[in-house]
Amino acid sequence: MPQLGESVAEGTIGKWLKQPGDTVEKYEPLVEVITDKVNAEVPSPFAGILREILVEEGATVPNDAEIAVIETAEEGAGATDAPAVAPAGPTTTAAPKSESAPAPTASAAAGPDDKGTLPPAPAAPEPTPVAQGPAGSDERPERAAAIAAPAAPTTVDEELPGNADARMTPAVRRLLREHGLTAAQIVGSGGGGRITREDVTNYVETQRIGQSVGGQSLANGTSPAAQAPAAASAPAAPSAPAASAAAAPSAAPAAPSAAPASVGRPAARPSAVPSVSFPDGTDEVLIPMTQMRKGIATQMTKALLAPHAYVQMEVDVTRLVAFREKAKRDYQSKEGIGLSFVPFVVKASAEALKRNPTFNAHWTDAGVLAKRRINIGVAVAVDEGLIVPVIRDADQLSIHGLNVAIADVAARAKIGKFKVDDFGGGTFTVDNTGYLGTNLVMPILNVPEVGIVTMEAITKRPVVVSTPDGDVIAIRPIMNMVLGVDHRANDGAGGAALLRDIKAWLESVGPETSIY
Repeated sequence: MPQLGESVAEGTIGKWLKQPGDTVEKYEPLVEVITDKVNAEVPSPFAGILREILVEEGATVPNDAEIAVIETAEEGAGATDAPAVAPAGPTTTAAPKSESAPAPTASAAAGPDDKGTLPPAPAAPEPTPVAQGPAGSDERPERAAAIAAPAAPTTVDEELPGNADARMTPAVRRLLREHGLTAAQIVGSGGGGRITREDVTNYVETQRIGQSVGGQSLANGTSPAAQAPAAASAPAAPSAPAASAAAAPSAAPAAPSAAPASVGRPAARPSAVPSVSFPDGTDEVLIPMTQMRKGIATQMTKALLAPHAYVQMEVDVTRLVAFREKAKRDYQSKEGIGLSFVPFVVKASAEALKRNPTFNAHWTDAGVLAKRRINIGVAVAVDEGLIVPVIRDADQLSIHGLNVAIADVAARAKIGKFKVDDFGGGTFTVDNTGYLGTNLVMPILNVPEVGIVTMEAITKRPVVVSTPDGDVIAIRPIMNMVLGVDHRANDGAGGAALLRDIKAWLESVGPETSIY
């Protein structure tokens, strides 16, 4: 079991993508793992034959636990008499048991490599479409019929609020059967309308307290995506201290945006919190914690143990706004994606971190652990909370390269398809709270990182401008930026120096700036 994030200690087997007896190529997706932060397809670290599955679907195991056995070609030559195990026949509970396959004579355990991590996952061989009825399933052909069978719509199902053909893991499908429910009764809050374990338990809880579900939105903590069809839902925004990022600030001139938090979503302003409805005669309703919210709560509590200090500056983005306005139309026509302000801020941060290396670091009990590579996390809101995928070697990428990387991870966030390499190893975080209209936010550090910067809404303000003829008052687009500092690692003066360098880079953008 790989570690999917620095604060993640365990993972749940969501779905085995291979069965015992199947041939597996190196780096080919082997298993889907679910954590409180992410669902990721884990690649195989070996090429060979999957001989044994040690952990069945739905089970949760700690990091580094062995979850499968793969016989490599070299080992197979010395153990040719070991019988291959035929794949289990198609059933709706395709969760192979470890005892169903004989242990090979010589084998390799699928888990971390010698360094304790798995190789980066390649792009998924087949993209996962947004579920839109039966055609939305991304299950493989040999399993599609069996998986879709129990979810076949009936006359009754068609009158229910959910999607009878919604995607879900076998563990969730089993949970539905245990409670005598069908997929059509549950409004999925996952990517593309996917039904999660929390959706089922939340539904059961609302039934327990007597809340009618019908066609209404649930009052027990489901995401905004559960209140409307998946293709029309707005992203849920996290709380102010760690609000989501990667969308163009709301006050910026109207333009197509490559904002990760809004890729493929309507232009409507996202809801900040899930709605709550109260059954008749009830004065209070418990909103259960989702697994992601539990993880966020744990991480934020840990983060607040670090002494925070804050530095704030106003950035005159007149030249940046003009540059983007001039470039965005041709850029979108050429590249097929919008150009947001986020890659400019990430680029400015990467350049400033070169000059202030003690902020590109982690805090340890022994001191500040400076990092050579500049890996910048970009906070992104998803339906169930907040995630911070990492753009690696951000200082080596152009503005275009950063924009593509951010748009790519945002698109995969929308459908819940991440790579193992998307998380962990971040050295600094950029947090765009401004797309919600904020002007001053005090962000919480993404520990063990020692710095986080916000980009607030761009708003037009009267400012004093010096000219050869004297000072005049002019209307300029201004963006506040707030830098959160781990005061154990750096002082306010160091924070001011870093933020000053970020500000200087952004204000220097002009016609000579290259997107590529």
